[in-house]
Amino acid sequence: MLTENLARAFEKDILKLKAEISSYPDESKLWITAEGISNSGGNLCLHLLGNLQHFIGGVLGGSGYVRNRPEEFSLKNIPVSEMCVTAEHTAQVVAKTIRSLSAGDLEKNYPEKIMDNVWTTEYFLLHLLAHLNYHLGQINYHRRLIG
Repeated sequence: MLTENLARAFEKDILKLKAEISSYPDESKLWITAEGISNSGGNLCLHLLGNLQHFIGGVLGGSGYVRNRPEEFSLKNIPVSEMCVTAEHTAQVVAKTIRSLSAGDLEKNYPEKIMDNVWTTEYFLLHLLAHLNYHLGQINYHRRLIG
């Protein structure tokens, strides 16, 4: 079923995010920005975790998560160990929420408008997975550039 495949893909890639941020040779380098790069690897990680906790955990799963998007880009020097715990929690919440969805749920419109568009839940979950992987690639590049 699609929900099982999506849950597994999100889980795998969120745990890859954990591995990426843990691979920085020096934790302080996670927060550096280089010329021409506006976001650090740490802030991209916070952004991804907030995004998934909000759109999947909060909106679809009713977790009660309250997102503070500006802080995802302004907070600095969060310990990697703390972000890893958050990543593991996010992977669990996301996978559990997606596995709870029926085929009918996927066909329904996502409960919130996204960029002034109405999308099905299925389409939006695919969009979120692509968004996760886009930024995951940026974090990998940032780690190698800064490292």
